Amino acid sequence: MSEALTLSELLGERLTNREQAEVESSGLGSDGRLLALYFGCSWSPPCRQLTAALADFYGRFKQGEHGDKLEVVFVSSDEELKPWLDFVSQMPWLALPFPDKERKVKLWSKYKVTNIPSLIFIEGSTGKIISRNGQLIIRDDPDGSEFPWGPKSFGEVMAGSLSKNNGQTVDSSALEGSYVGVYFSAHWCPPCRSLTRVLVETYRKIKESGQKFEIVFVSADRSEDSFKQYFSEMPWVAVPYTDEARRSRVNRLYGIQGIPTLIILDQEGKIITRQGRPAVLNDIDCIEFPWHPKPVLELIESNAMQLNEGPCLVLFVDSEEEELEPAKQLIQPIAEKILSEHKAKDEDPPLLFFVAGEDDMTESLRDFTNLPESAPLLTILDISRRAKYVKDVEEITPAIVEEFVKAFLKEKLKPEPI
Repeated sequence: MSEALTLSELLGERLTNREQAEVESSGLGSDGRLLALYFGCSWSPPCRQLTAALADFYGRFKQGEHGDKLEVVFVSSDEELKPWLDFVSQMPWLALPFPDKERKVKLWSKYKVTNIPSLIFIEGSTGKIISRNGQLIIRDDPDGSEFPWGPKSFGEVMAGSLSKNNGQTVDSSALEGSYVGVYFSAHWCPPCRSLTRVLVETYRKIKESGQKFEIVFVSADRSEDSFKQYFSEMPWVAVPYTDEARRSRVNRLYGIQGIPTLIILDQEGKIITRQGRPAVLNDIDCIEFPWHPKPVLELIESNAMQLNEGPCLVLFVDSEEEELEPAKQLIQPIAEKILSEHKAKDEDPPLLFFVAGEDDMTESLRDFTNLPESAPLLTILDISRRAKYVKDVEEITPAIVEEFVKAFLKEKLKPEPI
């Protein structure tokens, strides 16, 4: 696949500028060039604030030595043309044309955008994500001196002293050779406090079993006093609250979109899973530590939030427990194939895979998505796009699952609205 084709698939062949003149997108895809995808809308005060800050950054960057190596593309969620035109007229960069709403939705889905404003830096030649936290880049590097903001290792970003809650410090090199949980949390967040209580027991059990496991708390507290109060409950280490630059770099490294988030790293500092929260909550006895991702998950309350993160294949079966395991085995081959292919490219998989029995939560999901009551029922749900794809047949085989997934990935399925 050529670079120009990759970019035209992402953005379409033509973009528009503030004067509504067309600009060819293919020229933006040369090697070494980055694109910043700015997801926002005219009616949001935070978007207007980011537009002003980004315009300042963009103006300075264009005057610098790498000025020709970055372009911004606005991806709007505006529903009305006039506010969009007024907003785009204030922008010195490019925008997706207003009528191209389907492509906007695809970009939201591809880059797993969950809120606005969102600023995502990607490679122009491949579409690969450089940073999900572009707002932090323009705040922390206002002159663009760290361009091209490529990903650094965990060890590089974490380097320095770490705090203990007794006032002592240790060097980050003490983490070497251990599994590490990077814990983004804050005292003001009730789900964070609930997870912390469970995580303290999890940490104790794993340490008592003799395994090398450490946790690093990266605070999103709003004051140092709140941080100290919260950290006093934690038996692990933290990035010092006063080291705001390092906390920001760690947030940038992992593209943190919300809290609580627990990322589990292997002994070399590579990501095992970003889903540490449901992993811990579903494994109170720590039997599955360090929680390597399972190709197929049983849909339960603690992992249901993942349905909002992108397209998910869900195979609905009867409620009996003995139905769930055969259902997992049915979709396991294609799930493993998709997972391994994208892991080799260091990419997130384009689909998550679930089996669902019959319980209150599943019934609520069926009602919300207006699915038929039949079982088995093979579906792909893309809740962020409010789209569903349904394969309602009497017998579901591995071949049917694979054909369904391949057709979805090639965009050959027609979505139904949720």
